[in-house]
Formats: sequence, C-alpha cells, structure tokens
Amino acid sequence: MEGRININVSAIDYDKTSKALTHQLLLLEEMVHGHEDFVMTDSEFAFGWHFFVLSVNKSLVERLTEIMGSDFEKLKGKGIEKKFLTWLTKKVDGKSPRFKLAIKEEMESSKFGIF
Repeated sequence: MEGRININVSAIDYDKTSKALTHQLLLLEEMVHGHEDFVMTDSEFAFGWHFFVLSVNKSLVERLTEIMGSDFEKLKGKGIEKKFLTWLTKKVDGKSPRFKLAIKEEMESSKFGIF
C-alpha cells in the first residue's frame, strides 16, 4: 500500500479506542478538507488485548504538517510517521483506556523477529 501509513493498534477496549481514533481522524479530515483518508480493520482478541490495523493516507498527514508548521516539527519522534503517532496518541489519550500505537512495518522488521 504505497502512500499509506499502516499503524498497529493494541487496545484493552476496542469499541472505545476505535471510536476515539475514528472521531479524531474525522476531525482531522474536516480540518484539512480530506475525505475517506483512513480505514480500520476489525480487531483480533488475544492475551486480553484487541489488535487491529489503522491505515492512514500520507496525504492527510502531509496536510496536517502544513497546517501545524513548526509545531509539528517539535513533536517527539523521527520522521513524519513517528511524529504523527505522537500527535494522534496525544489527541486520543484520556478518551480511551490503555492503548498503544506502532508503525506496522517497523514491527514486522523487528530485530527480535517476534512479529
């Protein structure tokens, strides 16, 4: 999937987390005049956690960087993907019980080979 950021999401409560992420991304789409710029898979439940993938168009994130300007550059992380994860986590934190976001491609190429 060229032009997309694929994010692995781990969450204790799938309903609350998926709704919080969807709400935040819909607000972002509205802000940058995007439409259908993200998709979310159904969850798989294991070890007390729900696992699913969130796929976001890079163009949506690029428009966010243009609007935020230097504030986006100040976000924690190297590269546009990591900074976007930081931004998204901050926006959803508190609206959803425990959850974690990670770039899918990085997890699959883990040096430990766990994923």
